[in-house]
Amino acid sequence: MSFDLKSLVAARLGDNYDLHEQHINPTLVQVQRIIGFDRVYARAEGAYLYDPAGNDYLDFLSGYSVFNTGRNHPVIKQAVHDALDLDLPNMVQMDCSLLSGLLAEALLKKCPPHLDAVFFCNSGTEAVEGAIKFARAATGRSKLVSLHGSYHGLSYGSLSITDSGNFREGFGDLLAGVSHVELGDLAALETALRAGDVAAFIIEPVQGKGVHFPTDDFYPQAQALCRKYGTLFVCDEVQSGLGRTGKWWAHEHWGLEPDIMTLAKSLSGGYVPCGAIVTRRSVYQKVFSSLDRCVVHSTTFGRNNLAMTCGLATLSVLENEGLVENAARRGDQLMERIDALRAKHPIIKEVRGKGLMIAIEFAEPPSFAGKLAWRAMHKMDGGLFIQTVVVPMMSKHRILTLVAGHNMDVIKILPPLIIGDREIDRFVDALDQTLTAVRQPVGPIWELTANLLRQKAAARRADKRRRELHAA
Repeated sequence: MSFDLKSLVAARLGDNYDLHEQHINPTLVQVQRIIGFDRVYARAEGAYLYDPAGNDYLDFLSGYSVFNTGRNHPVIKQAVHDALDLDLPNMVQMDCSLLSGLLAEALLKKCPPHLDAVFFCNSGTEAVEGAIKFARAATGRSKLVSLHGSYHGLSYGSLSITDSGNFREGFGDLLAGVSHVELGDLAALETALRAGDVAAFIIEPVQGKGVHFPTDDFYPQAQALCRKYGTLFVCDEVQSGLGRTGKWWAHEHWGLEPDIMTLAKSLSGGYVPCGAIVTRRSVYQKVFSSLDRCVVHSTTFGRNNLAMTCGLATLSVLENEGLVENAARRGDQLMERIDALRAKHPIIKEVRGKGLMIAIEFAEPPSFAGKLAWRAMHKMDGGLFIQTVVVPMMSKHRILTLVAGHNMDVIKILPPLIIGDREIDRFVDALDQTLTAVRQPVGPIWELTANLLRQKAAARRADKRRRELHAA
């Protein structure tokens, strides 16, 4: 009997959350049900997801910036089909595959000329792990410095340089010799580097958590300090790269020349995971320094044909469809439209971003009643208010957004780079209506609270059933 994926999906679509509750992550399922994100999607195209009834959902989350080219882009989809039809040898390991060589060649054409060597891997966190090893091997040093508020991944090395307590808590001791400095604090950075024992200073040019970046020349001066003290300057472009900020690489906004750059997410085209470390040849060869060390850093699936195909097709789409330029143009348009709402909704504190990596930060409203409600919500839970925006954007307007970080009053939006007037109009109108509703005495806060109580009751019932089944 042959395997029939289409029949299996058709028969089981709708079982999604029950399956995850039983076999994967019931805590995540509970959260999704509380905030009303427990939707079942049957199809995806471009900037939209579709449920089985055909309702569209505007995706301003983009899989955390995986879908820069939009979902199920036909060019990338066809390339995957073509790769399968070719029946190419794959992951021979003791060979040099054509497609990985072609992708390295194409990728380096989009990078600064001083970056001339590529290592392929599977994910952003793996790219960061590799960058840490490369920096240590190249410098003979072990210490690392990153920025407060940073996010670089969740495996041990990348988690060690991530400055976020809620991600680090409960996992024991991480890498020794890691320190963090404030964005903009050159004096603290120089103090950290002065001893000459820091292998790398690692930044996200635009920080994912909160969408923060300097408005001055901090980055160029930080890079100069790294040169002065022999520390490698590393740019984590996993989320901000490949056009997201309106340039191919976010570090271009400051004219930087990183020694190492990490990327992943949208290089996959949304099909097959693909990551990369791009660096100077001199750094690369300090890792692979002799014949017996030719595979001292390696990964089984890193150069697989489908991932390389997706990377090649993604670069082609970004270039041929002018998506980097569209991100710059539409980002300016979207931020201007959102910022114009501040006159009507003074609860909007700031709109900031680069290209289509945008944060909307909220602050205590000026009215007496608004202040009381704001303070009461924050006393109950530091992350409660922002859900009164995110939840109705989904439940009332079918738009996916996300909270920019733990206990932040900030929404981050990461639309696919293909958006136009239609998507911008829909988002801005929905945000306007949502913020109007937030001011009402009976509004999103009550909807969220009622849903929370319902889901807690459902969780208690499910837990009781599990105990009864176990006892039986």
